[in-house]
Amino acid sequence: MVDHVTADRLDVGLIARPHGLHGEVIVELWTNRLERMEPGSRLYGRDRLLTVERAGPHLGRWIVAFSGVSGREEAEALRGTVLSAPPIDDPSALWVHELIGSQLSDAAGNGLGRVVAVEANPASDLLVLEDGTLVPLRFVTERGPGRLVAELPDGLIG
Repeated sequence: MVDHVTADRLDVGLIARPHGLHGEVIVELWTNRLERMEPGSRLYGRDRLLTVERAGPHLGRWIVAFSGVSGREEAEALRGTVLSAPPIDDPSALWVHELIGSQLSDAAGNGLGRVVAVEANPASDLLVLEDGTLVPLRFVTERGPGRLVAELPDGLIG
């Protein structure tokens, strides 16, 4: 579940483990914004700024070299580090930090509840409402400050 966000940074991945002897690490990328892995990208982990030197996809994850991390021991110290970064300015994107706290209504204007989290799901990420109701994000058709509108198929929500 993705629910750890701040106004200035979003969680974008996790350093899973070291890779090899020269400071590279395996990163589980939680975002679909691949520019996070481009050389020069700046990520934060444990109040430390990490700059991507080089990165490449590998078996569903990424092998990443960060500037200044040169040996296995340094890479091992980063194991389990959550990586965060400032939001990317993209008006067409739906961002988790903007979804959480929003009021969701259906197309007729009936209030469905407040979004408290977003749960990753292969078919469509799920909005988690206060009462535990799950609503596929794919049905959101409109958004505004603090509000979302979803066109829901009959019977999806009881």
